[in-house]
Amino acid sequence: MAGALEGSKSSGAPAMAYSNQTTGPFGVRGINHLALVCSDMAATVAFYEGLLGMPLVKTVELGGGLGQHFFFDAGGNNQLAFFWFPHGPGVAPGIAMPADRPDRGGIHSAHGSMNHLAFNVDCETIDSLVPRLRDAGIDCSEVVNHDESEWGVSPDLHDGVFVRSIYFQDPDGIILEFAAWTRHLGPEDAAHEPGPSVGG
Repeated sequence: MAGALEGSKSSGAPAMAYSNQTTGPFGVRGINHLALVCSDMAATVAFYEGLLGMPLVKTVELGGGLGQHFFFDAGGNNQLAFFWFPHGPGVAPGIAMPADRPDRGGIHSAHGSMNHLAFNVDCETIDSLVPRLRDAGIDCSEVVNHDESEWGVSPDLHDGVFVRSIYFQDPDGIILEFAAWTRHLGPEDAAHEPGPSVGG
């Protein structure tokens, strides 16, 4: 696909395959789609399909001039969807999303908001994605090594690193992440008690 990150795979609109692996009493088979909201559908298509190489697989025109709903294949039988509302409220950094990327200190967003979206990538190739993103004109972080230290990051890759991340943003400022697990997670990785309610 012209304009896609060099080396990314795109074969048009693939046939959807569904896994039989389920979790929980409701038979959940993963995430069908995550729906976000964009201010410019053409720019969103150019970014996700044109630059990131995620094929546009379904488009819906909402009745009554309400807008559009487009779906992209994000790989692994996962779809990423966007609504476009011509009369929707504007982008709200620091409320509906963090004001900036985590590597630049942006982490807080409002309760009930979507903080960021992470795409799963291979641990063996994550280091090569930084120059590829930058060559495509996308401002991104260096690879961030997440560990169990006080601030949760390390400048070095070591045995305690459990995921490696690259952060960048889409045309509306939505925080995106390429994330690569470095190991399988076990019961010892879910050791913290949930924080208390802060009201709502």
